[in-house]
Amino acid sequence: MIREDIGFREAGKFEETRFEKIHNVIFESSEEASFLVAQEIANLIQRKNELNEPCVLGLATGSSPIKVYEELVRMHKEEGLSFENVVTFNLDEYYPMDKNDIQSYYHFMHEHLFDHVNILPENINIPDGQVSAEELQQYCIDYEMKIKSYGGLDFQLLGIGRTGHIGFNEPGSHVNSGTRSITLDHLTRIDAASSFLGIDNVPRKAITMGIGTVRNAKRIVLLGWGISKAGIIKKTIEGEISSRVPATYLQEHNNTTFVLDTEASSELTRVKTPWLVKSVIWTDELKLKAVAWLSELTKKPFLKLTDKDYNDSGMSSLLTEEGTAYDLNIKMFNKMQQTITGWPGGKPNADDTYRPERSTPERKRIIIFSPHPDDDVISMGGTFDRLVEQGHDVHIAYQTSGNIAVSNEEALKFAEISKALNTDSGKSQEIIDFLKNRTGNEIDSIEVRKLKGLIRRSESLGATRYLGLPDSNVNFLDLPFYETGTVKKNNLGEADIEIMCDIIERIKPHQIYAAGDLADPHGTHKVCLDSLFEALKRLKHKSFMDDCWVWLYRGAWHEWESYQIEMAVPMSPDQVLKKRHAIFYHQSQKDGVMFQGDDSREFWVRVEDRNRLTAEKYHSLGLADYSAIEAFKRYYF
Repeated sequence: MIREDIGFREAGKFEETRFEKIHNVIFESSEEASFLVAQEIANLIQRKNELNEPCVLGLATGSSPIKVYEELVRMHKEEGLSFENVVTFNLDEYYPMDKNDIQSYYHFMHEHLFDHVNILPENINIPDGQVSAEELQQYCIDYEMKIKSYGGLDFQLLGIGRTGHIGFNEPGSHVNSGTRSITLDHLTRIDAASSFLGIDNVPRKAITMGIGTVRNAKRIVLLGWGISKAGIIKKTIEGEISSRVPATYLQEHNNTTFVLDTEASSELTRVKTPWLVKSVIWTDELKLKAVAWLSELTKKPFLKLTDKDYNDSGMSSLLTEEGTAYDLNIKMFNKMQQTITGWPGGKPNADDTYRPERSTPERKRIIIFSPHPDDDVISMGGTFDRLVEQGHDVHIAYQTSGNIAVSNEEALKFAEISKALNTDSGKSQEIIDFLKNRTGNEIDSIEVRKLKGLIRRSESLGATRYLGLPDSNVNFLDLPFYETGTVKKNNLGEADIEIMCDIIERIKPHQIYAAGDLADPHGTHKVCLDSLFEALKRLKHKSFMDDCWVWLYRGAWHEWESYQIEMAVPMSPDQVLKKRHAIFYHQSQKDGVMFQGDDSREFWVRVEDRNRLTAEKYHSLGLADYSAIEAFKRYYF
């Protein structure tokens, strides 16, 4: 078992609060947590081997367990961890699904684990997505009986879907359900859409182990990563047991641990409002978080909160420390007010003591890193416009080509135009033939990827020109990790980091803006952010980095919480309209964009709503009433 000093307690002993019903452990990063889970699995394999017994593992797919599998592979190759005594049963598989399809879980498991360790092929069990409809029911019974023939699962690894499903046990699944076929929830299919290049390509059915099968495992570990899982994690750990959230059935299992990163745990009561659970040390950040929460709870602006409001909400210790509600309210009001600025690059000749940014140098060198070729205008188009208008030396760096997000139909349109203009008509015809005849699993050819990348480049240049930025200040980095032609990207590599270091060294920025949104559905934002963090680590000893501040924006999916915001840039109605027009230049990402997520609105609509809601939240706290606000959090390196 994992050492207690790392953070795990005895399995089944959950946090001692009245809210939580499942043991859970929170880590700073999913990477650190994954290594420890892999170590627990390795320890189990070794113990079973010493007893000359098979180690029966239930395995999950999806993005959550990938790092666990990578670490198991490393331990096999570098430390001699043997899988000869391991028998595996996978949770689920799409139906129908050819096992050779790159979207199949058979392909996933071999790509990430089985092809790299010495497991015996006959010990690998994955539901067969090609079994005939007539044989399906008996096949599921046989799969269930085979698990039982090994005495059940010694260890079950799980992820969790946003519907609360484990495996593909969707809402409505019975607590005693066994292996069976199931119809997938629409939200589950939306979450899978990026892997299938569109929801229309996602199967509607699957084969899954049942809730009863999972709950019979001797040990269960569920992995939860990212802010998009925070809501369902809270419901599962703190809510009542219900078939509407199938994962809540795990509350009745006495050897289950949820392993979470900070983002996934952010809605848990002990994390979001720790003062309701235990005595806390009131840091400045926690004070602001608490007062903002109380303001939202009571629907009162900061300056109208009373001593009674604080006492009734379990915050009397804060008043004891701060004095009266009046004093605390003014202090927090001023703190929030000081985040607001119309000068994101700093206001010249102004006292910057209480401003988010420095007043000097008056003209700053600035890099805006954009993971995809539209994140800059979607996430901070108004701030981008302000920085250019206020005379700063602004440089845009598009980190990836974004080619995979261009539909085949859009690419075909451009190829046909190119052919009609007789521009290398042979090459254009080759692209046209490929796009018209490609199969669902076929990776785009190099030429098609190049065309799709050029489409994104031309759109980006249209937007940056509209905002007044010279082409010489627009950089297309095309980080290699992205250029796989598939949704699955490579790991961050040395070449990616060197490209990031090179542009930072060349420009020597006073400000860097980057996407801190880790809820990006297909993970590109996270790799792009990691590439920046690694570059900053390598360059921090350079003298010019002493004057460099880093500001993180969030994308189209989530916004910073009000207490997290350290710079708020308001926009007038005219600026909101200008930002919208800049987004419109990215025409390939309008009208049915491929990676829409679970929000059917176009990016410009959802981001305008988000900026408006941020402004409304500021106003509800008692601050000025703006049409829209873009928000940033400073990163200290």
